[in-house]
Amino acid sequence: MALDGVLLFGAAGQLGHELASRLPVLGPVTALTRQDIDLSNPTALRSLLQAQRPAVIVNAAAYTAVDKAEQEPALAQAINATAPAVMAEEAARSGAVLVHYSTDYVFNGQATRPYLESDPTDPQSVYGLTKRDGEQAVLHSGARCLLFRSSWVVGAHGQNFLKTMLRLAQERDTLRVVADQVGVPTSAAWMADTTVLALQQGLNGLFHLTPDGQTNWHAYAQYVLQQAQSLGWTLKATPEQVQAITTADYPLPAPRPAYSMLDSSLLAKALNLELPPWQDGVDSVLRALRAA
Repeated sequence: MALDGVLLFGAAGQLGHELASRLPVLGPVTALTRQDIDLSNPTALRSLLQAQRPAVIVNAAAYTAVDKAEQEPALAQAINATAPAVMAEEAARSGAVLVHYSTDYVFNGQATRPYLESDPTDPQSVYGLTKRDGEQAVLHSGARCLLFRSSWVVGAHGQNFLKTMLRLAQERDTLRVVADQVGVPTSAAWMADTTVLALQQGLNGLFHLTPDGQTNWHAYAQYVLQQAQSLGWTLKATPEQVQAITTADYPLPAPRPAYSMLDSSLLAKALNLELPPWQDGVDSVLRALRAA
């Protein structure tokens, strides 16, 4: 039985939703959500992969509840590490290509320049640890793989920081947002487009996948509200009413990297790609939300 088509996990998420509409250029796509397959059950996952025999496996699924993971480490490990390990083993056995996504949380956030793919990982949270374990399982499996690390993913579909800020700004007079964590918002649509391009060009290995520029959560929130106003949203809280606070002012169960910039020049060079400014992706999401 020959390998055929694309098997997509996590089709209901921000990234999965964008991938589902773009991957058909590569062949027929079977798009699965958590209702279709329990990724915490490795036996069921292995059976599915052996029955489907896809030519390409795209894993956009993950346990992403960063704080809840501190209380559910076994479940986070099962979905973020064991499941990709099973996918990688089956891909290596069948000759399929595996695409897997990871995160800036695999780093400790203490760097002073953007992280390279070759920099040592040092995750500080359960979420980061389980994503790092998933990366290592994929990279050491012998499968043909494309592994992308990204950060601050934003899309018109699913839940994210941008949508939370819009909602709160319509409900409250002032917002308090952390200003001492630096990173870059990454468009899920752009991630999906770049994934397809990388697959079409036969790229293999580990790459950082983030756009150009940098910001912090506070400045990002202000930018979102400023653009939202210009698109006609009525907001109680204006950009000027977003107060800057520190991480210490807003303690959470899981530590966040203070600095999570990823250097994506390796990918840009490999695909002859000009990295777009992060604002392009955010603007596109806002326009889509406004139109909806």
